[in-house]
Amino acid sequence: GHNYIGSEHLLLGLLREGEGVAARVLENLGADPGNIRNQVIRMVGESAEAVGAGVGGGSSGNKMPTLEEYGTNLTKLAEEGKLDPVVGRQDQIERVTQILGRRTKNNPCLIGEPGVGKTAIAEGLAQRIANGDVPETIEGKKVITLDMGLLVAGTKYRGEFEERLKKLMEEIKQSDEIILFIDEVHTLIGAGAAEGAIDAANILKPALARGELQCIGATTLDEYRKHIEKDPALERRFQPVKVPEPTVDETIQILKGLRERYEIHHKLRYTDEALVAAAQLSYQYISDRFLPDKAIDLVDEAGSRVRLRHAQLPEEARELEKELRQITKEKSESVRSQDFEK
Repeated sequence: GHNYIGSEHLLLGLLREGEGVAARVLENLGADPGNIRNQVIRMVGESAEAVGAGVGGGSSGNKMPTLEEYGTNLTKLAEEGKLDPVVGRQDQIERVTQILGRRTKNNPCLIGEPGVGKTAIAEGLAQRIANGDVPETIEGKKVITLDMGLLVAGTKYRGEFEERLKKLMEEIKQSDEIILFIDEVHTLIGAGAAEGAIDAANILKPALARGELQCIGATTLDEYRKHIEKDPALERRFQPVKVPEPTVDETIQILKGLRERYEIHHKLRYTDEALVAAAQLSYQYISDRFLPDKAIDLVDEAGSRVRLRHAQLPEEARELEKELRQITKEKSESVRSQDFEK
């Protein structure tokens, strides 16, 4: 069974009527409703098999359609080289690895201000696992980032959200090689709690306590105090890992590590002086945000601006291009109407 209704299912429903308007329209067009029905069933079956291949790319043989739908496999992205390089943060990645290796309370919670690089630490761990640079306790594991918004979206009826979460947890228990990464982990408290229903945090607590589920959380200090500290049962499942804002010098090193990705994207080159200026000026003048995020934004914005300026043609070239487009349009119209000059 599918966990969604698509246009193919509506078509099957219309064809099942047999004597309905849709079947008559298809017959008038010379199509065989029975043949169409068989082809749609075959297509739907093939797409279901593709989804069932699992998050891990089918290596474990476990079918994990729920994780595939609501999560992103960071380890797979790291293997394919699609993640940005993680510069620095070695102490935090080591600490997270150490906590994950514990027997109990083995769930790290990254606590830091927005933009200091909490998600980058999870990506750094995924890259280490992909490179085999981790202890045997977490070797071969997959770091899956869970989209809580997607998980809650569309759950109109009581029990629907709990059912999704239960399916998700069953798949994780069967696999035994999943490390969940939940950004904004405080959103678990109250997530999906309709009238009379229980929230995600209360569903996950027993699994976290028994060690059936390994989870890396990420949240800000304010949200941690406001939501997680007020729930002692949830707080003691997590081990806090503080993620401080990097210094200007550390930010410069991070920018140098990311330079190649941004140069490829914007098709230009960044000098060392530009990166140093981005780190220093963002630290000095942008007071309401945090490094390295504000410095990376500055580098990205500058690259986009320079590329746009160079992409704009001079006035004469624009006029010629406009004239060429007009001539091409007139030619196409003449060919279509066969209005050739004798």
